[in-house]
Amino acid sequence: MFTGFMTNTWVAGTLVAIVAGVVGFFVVIRRAAFAAHVLPLGAFPGAAAASLLGVNELVGLVTFSVLGALGISHLARRERRDVATALWLAVSLALGTLFLSMTRQYPQQVYSLLFGEILGVSEGAMISVAALSITAVVTIGILFRPLLLDSISPELCQAAGGSSRRMELAFLGVVALSTAIVLPVVGALMVFSLMVGPASCARALTDEPRSAVLLSVGLALATVWSAIALSYLSNWPVGFFVGALGALSYAGGRIYRRFAPAPSSPRAAAAI
Repeated sequence: MFTGFMTNTWVAGTLVAIVAGVVGFFVVIRRAAFAAHVLPLGAFPGAAAASLLGVNELVGLVTFSVLGALGISHLARRERRDVATALWLAVSLALGTLFLSMTRQYPQQVYSLLFGEILGVSEGAMISVAALSITAVVTIGILFRPLLLDSISPELCQAAGGSSRRMELAFLGVVALSTAIVLPVVGALMVFSLMVGPASCARALTDEPRSAVLLSVGLALATVWSAIALSYLSNWPVGFFVGALGALSYAGGRIYRRFAPAPSSPRAAAAI
């Protein structure tokens, strides 16, 4: 389980979990779960386009993820964000259908983009995943305070000299970059559960933002590591266990919040 080709699997899974845990915290507190669900699906056509053009699929994923973030941000100026997100989903799925009809990909390759192929991560892909993971985490670290303030109160962010529009674009850009990292490993359909499940549970367990981020990362790591081990032992898809464990994390957080004592102050509740 820990030798040979499985080494890349554990390393890639660890990197993906760290990114998903950090970014997922802001996905939850900004109530951007719909965008976190749509951007991976919107990036999927990028991989199909890359295959059609004969280039690395990661290039297509990053390109379409960034286009998705820019598109949602631009459309949201005229429409509600959920409407803009839905419009991007419709456009991207239409393009994905077109590109897939033009490419000669085998069904297994299409399946791996939808559900992930963590057991097939190559050495070359590891370098790209590591570089993008570091970029995403460092960016969140730099933006942590203003992004947290904008998430809690856009008015306070503007009063402090920030811009909600820039924060929204930066946030969507980080989500897009994270999507490009996570999608080849856990698949377009499982990214949502890995980003939202552990982070939602962490949000329910603690009211302190930094502790919630660390707990979110820890739960995401536990989810991915458990999924890899269970997949190895059962020969079932990793994506199934990621989705199931992510849902269990969310359910556990909701149960805890239901029976836990209320936060000691309104400010503590608002901080998370």
